[in-house]
Amino acid sequence: MLPLKDNVPTRSFPVVTVGLIAVNTAVWLWEVTGTPVDLDVLRYGFYPCAFHGPCVPPASEVHHLPWFESVFTGMFMHGGWVHLGGNMLFLWIFGNNVEDALGRVRYLLWYLAAGLAAAALQTAVTLHFAGAAGASIPNVGASGAIAGVLGAYLILLPNAKVLTLFVYIVIPIPAMLFLVFWFFFQIWLGSFSILQPQAGGGVAFFAHIGGFAFGALTARLVAKHEPLRPTW
Repeated sequence: MLPLKDNVPTRSFPVVTVGLIAVNTAVWLWEVTGTPVDLDVLRYGFYPCAFHGPCVPPASEVHHLPWFESVFTGMFMHGGWVHLGGNMLFLWIFGNNVEDALGRVRYLLWYLAAGLAAAALQTAVTLHFAGAAGASIPNVGASGAIAGVLGAYLILLPNAKVLTLFVYIVIPIPAMLFLVFWFFFQIWLGSFSILQPQAGGGVAFFAHIGGFAFGALTARLVAKHEPLRPTW
């Protein structure tokens, strides 16, 4: 299922959401125009083993940043065009309304906090279940923070609808159904990769789960006002 747009307007232009999309895109262009992308990921990605060692290859074979720096650099890096495009599409569709409810400055700080919560759960699961080998695989991508946006959207706008490309047709789907299905799909996929991080293509599914839970649990606490009502 690929979301195309929702039916909720905003009070003002989503400056922070567009800015986050621009920064993520700029970082990706830096990745593809400089040294090889794989090397950039190895150098600037976030390693759970950097938080609690030991690190083994590939982490031990490169000079990477300490965890308190890489947890932020990794949040703005991606591993491919599809990875970037999918994340930015979700951020654009759902982020503008969450920004509208939280306010710009609060939304930016909260977005970063969602990314940290996502990394925290992924790190805890990886260190506990995957050992040094799993903890030495770099994590990159904005999806953990964006999952926080999805969790907040579910709480703030459960009655919205999302125009969705489903196989070969475009249909409006209730946001609650779309997001709950997405969340449980992450849990299902994560159950297969918990002991083998590469089983899911290197996707940090528990970062998605952690970010989503953070967003859902904190949305009402940080929202300054209600989002606008759906238009159709």
